[in-house]
Amino acid sequence: MADFPAPSEGIVLTHFIVSSDIDRSVRFYSDVLGGEVVMSGGGGPSIVQLANSWIIINVGGGPTEDKPTVTLEVPADPDVVSAFLNIRVADIQNIYETWSARGANFLTPPMDRGGEIRCYVRDPDGHLIEVGQAVGR
Repeated sequence: MADFPAPSEGIVLTHFIVSSDIDRSVRFYSDVLGGEVVMSGGGGPSIVQLANSWIIINVGGGPTEDKPTVTLEVPADPDVVSAFLNIRVADIQNIYETWSARGANFLTPPMDRGGEIRCYVRDPDGHLIEVGQAVGR
């Protein structure tokens, strides 16, 4: 099992996503993208280690004492984005083919954008994920 993201010193960066179906999202990040389930809460918070980072998956909810004006929810409009997960890969064509075969629905095939080749995929709740490969020019 992968290590739980609790550093003994310094910091660890994780990415938190709100999901309408935690089990479905855990399957996407583990089975489709190839992550390893660190913690599965049976409907509660779950964590998937993806490469050298962790995805924390939980349901949304209203304000709490420590975030009194914040409501967490899945994207209302998946075409309006203020932040997204960015995954850098060594072989984008291989990742595109592998993840597509596992059920990922990319917006387009990988496209050469000059200094990188990139494409985008959405998770089951509509969260945008950029997948890119740097290319030497």
